[in-house]
Amino acid sequence: MVVAAGIDNITFEQIEQDGVETFLRTIEEDLKRRKYRPSPVRRVMIPKPDGSQRPLGIPTIRDRVVQQACKIVIEPIFEANFLNSSFGFRPKRSAVQATIEVEASLVRNWWVIDADIQKYFDTIDHELLMKLVRKRVSDRRVLKMIRQWLMAGVVENGKFQPTKIGSPQGGVISPLLANIYLHVFDMYWQNKYQHLGRLIRYADDFVIICRYRSDAERALKSVSNIMERLKLNLHPAKTKLVQMEKEGFDFLGFYFRKSHSEKTGKLVPYFWPSKKAMKSIRSKIRNLTTRRWYRLSLEEIVKNLNPVIRGWRNYFRAGNSTRKFQELDSYVLYRLFHFARKRGGNRGYLRIPDFQEMYLQCGIEHFYLPGGLTR
Repeated sequence: MVVAAGIDNITFEQIEQDGVETFLRTIEEDLKRRKYRPSPVRRVMIPKPDGSQRPLGIPTIRDRVVQQACKIVIEPIFEANFLNSSFGFRPKRSAVQATIEVEASLVRNWWVIDADIQKYFDTIDHELLMKLVRKRVSDRRVLKMIRQWLMAGVVENGKFQPTKIGSPQGGVISPLLANIYLHVFDMYWQNKYQHLGRLIRYADDFVIICRYRSDAERALKSVSNIMERLKLNLHPAKTKLVQMEKEGFDFLGFYFRKSHSEKTGKLVPYFWPSKKAMKSIRSKIRNLTTRRWYRLSLEEIVKNLNPVIRGWRNYFRAGNSTRKFQELDSYVLYRLFHFARKRGGNRGYLRIPDFQEMYLQCGIEHFYLPGGLTR
């Protein structure tokens, strides 16, 4: 796996050439002598499916090593207090567990707060975050390092920018700090408002599932008040109340909706890959089968496709994804036929029986596996 370098442009390959032990010893000596100072992160913009971009801060490998060591020490301290409503970036918890929890909570509930925190990572208040960290960590050296990481600044297009607010996405310790900050939200909800609805949070992405509209309206006001205390804002255009009898909502790549059961006729919750997720995977498949890859054989193309198919299937098989998986298998078949025909020359002519034999022998994996876990 290729990992991007920080502003010092030092890569893992260079460290291995110069000696990993030497690299680690230098870091150890800097820490012992209290000479360690973090570097600014290198900011790159990552395209999002909706066409917008999100900033990613890439630390130097040196800073990543120190952050990982710090995380190993302090994460168990905070994990002991984190609540079951939080699923993101935690040991032995996952996005799939969160989606299953959402499905279970929808069985007897009819209203959902589909919320979005506006620019969460960019607006975390440093002083409030450090106050929360100090409640559980007393070591001054650790506290100083965390503050230094927060205030190290960013370099974008060669220009340095100070960071007086926010925690850059991309740092090893950033997800833990993000959870520490929103643990206040989790606690407020559990202690004062959980009678209004079930909170399910994955990092800064969360839903609250309520029984009645009145509960959902009160819950939304309560969430806004808590966010104000945390110096955060809900995105006005992306935060809404959802009535499950009439519509659905997206969460962690899935679309959740109540539909009539074929067996009982009752409205029951279902979830399957969202339109955004389907668009994203189709784009990946298309990009791996375009003319720029015509120099590769069909077997080599399949070798590139299989990890993508396998990873996507393993995540989305948790839902009612059979039809979507079958759609994607048809799309892969179409793209491979198109690729083989264009690559083969002869004016793009390829007999169907010839392609069928090629397809059966090329080793392509499938999204839909009969007898698999997909519902």
